[in-house]
Amino acid sequence: QVHLVESGGGLVQPGGSLRLSCAASGFTFSSAVMRWYRQAPGKERELVAHITSIGGSTNYADSVRGRFTISRDNGKNTVYLQMNSLKPEDTAVYYCNALRHAPSLDEWGLGTQVTVSS
Repeated sequence: QVHLVESGGGLVQPGGSLRLSCAASGFTFSSAVMRWYRQAPGKERELVAHITSIGGSTNYADSVRGRFTISRDNGKNTVYLQMNSLKPEDTAVYYCNALRHAPSLDEWGLGTQVTVSS
């Protein structure tokens, strides 16, 4: 059974940093594209960052490029999101997503709350 468990969220002041982790199990982690999404109250879920399976190529939403870094450790079945220079508008529930074309995989974690406030 596939499980994705996010951790590392919390309350941080503007300008601060957090590192989110997503521990994966139940599938071949290295075969999946991993993504971080976020959803703020009253807003649609948006893609924040993306990392490919083996090559580790990354891409970011314009709103976080230069401040957030996605990485993965295939040996630990974990994907990370390092978030620096946090802003109040980064406040959201952050979700981990595992995606693969064949065999098909599209799984989500339950999310971790990030609140940026003074």
